[in-house]
Amino acid sequence: MAQTRDLYEVLGVARDASQEEIKKAFRRLARQYHPDVNGGDPEAEHRFKEINLAYETLSDPEKRRRYDTFGGEGFTPDMFSFMGDIGDIFEAFFGQGFAGTRGRRRTRGSDLRMPVSLTFEEAAFGGARDLEVERLARCETCAGTGAAPGTSPSRCPRCSGAGQIQDVRQSVFGTVMTTRACDRCGGTGEVIASPCEACRGDGRVRRTDLVTVEVPAGVEDGMELRVEGRGADGPRGAPPGDLYLALAVEPHPVFERRGADLAAALEVPLTQAVLGAEVAVETLDGVERIRIEPGTGTGTTFRIAGAGVPRLGRRGRGDLFLQVEVDIPDKLSKDERKLVEQLAEVRGERTGKKTPDQGRLRPLR
Repeated sequence: MAQTRDLYEVLGVARDASQEEIKKAFRRLARQYHPDVNGGDPEAEHRFKEINLAYETLSDPEKRRRYDTFGGEGFTPDMFSFMGDIGDIFEAFFGQGFAGTRGRRRTRGSDLRMPVSLTFEEAAFGGARDLEVERLARCETCAGTGAAPGTSPSRCPRCSGAGQIQDVRQSVFGTVMTTRACDRCGGTGEVIASPCEACRGDGRVRRTDLVTVEVPAGVEDGMELRVEGRGADGPRGAPPGDLYLALAVEPHPVFERRGADLAAALEVPLTQAVLGAEVAVETLDGVERIRIEPGTGTGTTFRIAGAGVPRLGRRGRGDLFLQVEVDIPDKLSKDERKLVEQLAEVRGERTGKKTPDQGRLRPLR
């Protein structure tokens, strides 16, 4: 077996670290690499063993003194050198939910991911969506036990139902206990003599479930929603994974979204821009009326407060900004052209290619 790295390096602390610093480092790393969190990842399990070994050694003043004096000879990441049980340590630090290494191993179900398409309005205002999710779900034939109807799993004879095998050996630091998952039952503590035919002993079957998801108001394109406990069920009654939804929001034909605000162009006929008018505009909430003042030019912006998108996870809504674009006709009838020429004559403005007028410049606004 390969020897472990320097135990101080494993915990990421200095050699003169206090007991409180060692304890904090252990708690942080143990949560990150705990087997129940990483779904049995071998690399994470190896790292988890290193962390436990480092903490058990450096948290004991006598063992730490001997380690500092003699080095790490005899230490490997596969050993658990505990005076007590690692489960006791986790119960003390994290509660009983983290004491899974002491007993049977229950592999959490896999997380699932699926794309979900939303209309612009669905993303803005949220609401319930019914989704068909293909997943591994508890076998109804055996009620998730994996055993044929009329039978039940029995205690593993190799580990006596503990789910673990413990080996004891002597090292420079005294008695060392090595704990590993039972190879007969895979860490479950149970063996099945008569597997269920429907699920072949796994306790799960593949099926499509209808899952109702509540989409919160204000979500945006590219966001991911987590639906707790709606992933694949774990084998033989283990906890389920989660369902992750990748949101794809359809663009709106008119409105452009800018966070919680909306923006659009408001086309105003030349006559209304010159003479003024009151116009009705369609918002996400219905019709709003806007007063166009005489002489309104292109680029003028109107703001309708609260007509934007609800703010995700917060109160209130964004605003709707409408930027005026004066619609200048490129084709005129004879009567229209005559009226415009009369207006130019009244205003003393020259028109046409053969009668150039002096252009007027002004600073950019």
